[in-house]
Amino acid sequence: MSREERGSVWLGVSGLVMNHLGEWLVVKKRYGGLHGRWSLPAGFVNKDETVDVAAVREVKEETGVDCTVLKMIGFRSGVIKNNISDNMAIFLLKPFERDPILQAQLSELYEVRWMSPQELLKDTDASVMLHELAEQTATAGFDIIEGINPGDVFGYSSYKLFINKDN
Repeated sequence: MSREERGSVWLGVSGLVMNHLGEWLVVKKRYGGLHGRWSLPAGFVNKDETVDVAAVREVKEETGVDCTVLKMIGFRSGVIKNNISDNMAIFLLKPFERDPILQAQLSELYEVRWMSPQELLKDTDASVMLHELAEQTATAGFDIIEGINPGDVFGYSSYKLFINKDN
């Protein structure tokens, strides 16, 4: 999706994929502000997707790993140069396979690998967001409620609610 198509309000997604050892799936970017840095697989939401579907797609495109969403664990929002609202929904995902084969999307990434949160905290190439997630309890978050309809008048073809059911 081009910058023109995104307009001045961007909605991105990222997926924190955790394996059976508690390691996180991270990627080393080839472009942008995260060039040469470890980050989560991420990208922009397409016009025909919900945020959770986009997160699963982006992880698959960038790493080759098929996943399922467990919950939303965070939301990042910022304004770039007083001109662009840049927003990102962050999801906790689980791979379908115990030991999936990793396949980096080489047009966008240098590398993809599993790293423990402790390794990421010590790695100076890890993004600020990865450091913050590694310092927190990254598995807490918002559950997904599906199968509800806020009313036919709205014309939703897909509708999901993300709430913290623990409160």
